[in-house]
Amino acid sequence: MRYLHTMVRVKDLDASLDFYCNIFGLTEIRRMDSEKGRFTLVFLAARDDLDRARAEMAPCLELTYNWDAEDYAGGRNFGHLAYEVDDIYAICQRLMDAGVTINRPPRDGHMAFVRSPDGISIELLQAGERLAPAEPWASMPNVGAW
Repeated sequence: MRYLHTMVRVKDLDASLDFYCNIFGLTEIRRMDSEKGRFTLVFLAARDDLDRARAEMAPCLELTYNWDAEDYAGGRNFGHLAYEVDDIYAICQRLMDAGVTINRPPRDGHMAFVRSPDGISIELLQAGERLAPAEPWASMPNVGAW
C-alpha cells in the first residue's frame, strides 16, 4: 500500500492557490479540467516531495474546484484519503470480511471507496493496470456515500 493524496474542495481556486502555493510554499505539479464533470483538479506537492510527486503523482494535496457554486458545510470541503494498492479485489475482500462496508465497489478493477469508523472516506486505487472485472464486485451496487 502507498499513500497517494488528500483531496479538499475549495470555493475559490485562485485564493486557494495563492494560499497553498505563494504563502504556504507548495508547488502545482498537475492540473486537470473536466468540462463534462464541471470541475478542476489541481495537484500540489511540498518542496521535498517534488521529484517523487512529479514522477509518481504522490504524495500530493489535491484541490478540487467545482465550477458550480456550492457551500461546503459540516466539513464537506474535505474529500478523502487515497491509497494505491497491489490488489484492489484482495484488500476489498479483506475489508469486507472484517465487516467494513464497501461503499463504492471496484466494479472497474481500478477504484473503490470505503469509510473509516469516523466516517472518513478512503479511496483505493489499483496499482498499474486495471484488473479485469470480476464478481462479486462487477455487479455489487454502491452503498451510502463516499
